[in-house]
Amino acid sequence: MKNTTRTSPAMIGARTMLLASALAASTAFAQGAAAPATDGFGGAGALNMPIPPAAKLVAITHATILTASHGTILDGTIIIRDGKIAQVGPKLAAPAGAQVIDATGKFVTPGIIDAHSHSSLQGINESSSSITSQVNIGDAFREDGLTLYRQLAGGVTAANVLHGSANTIGGQNLTVKMRFGLPVDSMKFDKAPPGIKFALGENVRQTNGAQPGRTPRYPRTRMGVEELLRDAFTRAQEYQAEWKEYDKAKAALKKGQAEPIPPRRDIQLDPLVEILEGKRLVHAHSYRSDEILMLLKVAKDFGFRVASLQHVLEGYKIADEIAAANTGASTFADEWAYKLEAWDAIAFNASLMAERGVKVSINSDSDERARRLYQDAAKAMHYGNTSEEEALKMITLNAAWQLGVDKYTGSIDVGKDADIAIFTAHPFSPAARVDMTLIDGRVYFDRKTSPSLEALLQATKKTRAMGDGGNF
Repeated sequence: MKNTTRTSPAMIGARTMLLASALAASTAFAQGAAAPATDGFGGAGALNMPIPPAAKLVAITHATILTASHGTILDGTIIIRDGKIAQVGPKLAAPAGAQVIDATGKFVTPGIIDAHSHSSLQGINESSSSITSQVNIGDAFREDGLTLYRQLAGGVTAANVLHGSANTIGGQNLTVKMRFGLPVDSMKFDKAPPGIKFALGENVRQTNGAQPGRTPRYPRTRMGVEELLRDAFTRAQEYQAEWKEYDKAKAALKKGQAEPIPPRRDIQLDPLVEILEGKRLVHAHSYRSDEILMLLKVAKDFGFRVASLQHVLEGYKIADEIAAANTGASTFADEWAYKLEAWDAIAFNASLMAERGVKVSINSDSDERARRLYQDAAKAMHYGNTSEEEALKMITLNAAWQLGVDKYTGSIDVGKDADIAIFTAHPFSPAARVDMTLIDGRVYFDRKTSPSLEALLQATKKTRAMGDGGNF
């Protein structure tokens, strides 16, 4: 998105009410309320409608359930209580008083998780330095980007919204659930551990962006990238030691003694200390196998784990090493040769890495591909003979594992959040489309009743007359 103007709290509130009302009207209808008016907004006076609470008791019945963890259940039922999956199995009786969603002839999967997204951002890269760990992409995220609604219509329930790849150590991430229409704070996946974007290769060396008269930014070589990483984490270790020494001295303080002076706070090093302490996940943009091995070696030397290698187009060459590092790989289904460092990419990459024990996800890195990730997952079956369940994991459970949320979502298992997509046909078939998307048991998209994209677009245009002027 080109517009970088921050939106006032009043404007955010007005816009959120307008968008949320459209969603609320359709959701209430899906949960048994009266049918909305034909304008898709429940009538012109729908602005004061709140987002309805998650249904207390829901039963999805007569479905073919692709669990992503324990096979396929025919004529299955999912019972949801207070936004959590309470029961799942074949031919379960719907509890009395439950809202029943009849899924006869339909296929139910876990909600899709996009492990690499830049959706609904006002800015993606802070490119002024090769280390920008102090910035947070959450500060640039908008709750009203219509791409989020498109993704809901494609079964996406969560995404890893990342800083761009202009920096060796980039900005902090934001993991969201696609609660479209709610304020940004309500879209945050609170249980997700914080993450950060790293990057290797051409982007951070700015090999394709040199400008006459402009002093090149360090580093300009691959050996410079490694040096920068090692220098940054050496400084982080020293900074960490200073704070430990301060905490130790403060704990030993006796009555009457002067308090020790704390170290100077460094907001650029704080996230790196969190990485060293296992509190922040590293998601690293990467292409070439030699660079990937370098990063894994740096991580090993400093005692931290790379949670996911993003793109990782030459991962098939070093799959054993990636698996041994307990690092995930989040790749494209079939993109290659679009620049020099992507030249050796192959369509078999995801399948070959999975065969060697790597937990692989398929991501979008695109507003467009994000809404049809289930078709991209099918390509792993087409190219690499990956099993149906393993291909499904690539857009659900494996992605959840890479983001550190697999205890809460990513498969249809008892106790997990009821993040669910309901398809008209098998999700890997060309004819499939999403009928309904649930997040925490709440219906956020229902193809039969949800407002059209055009209706939402017109709603957002109305807010511009109030002085916002932002892109949607």
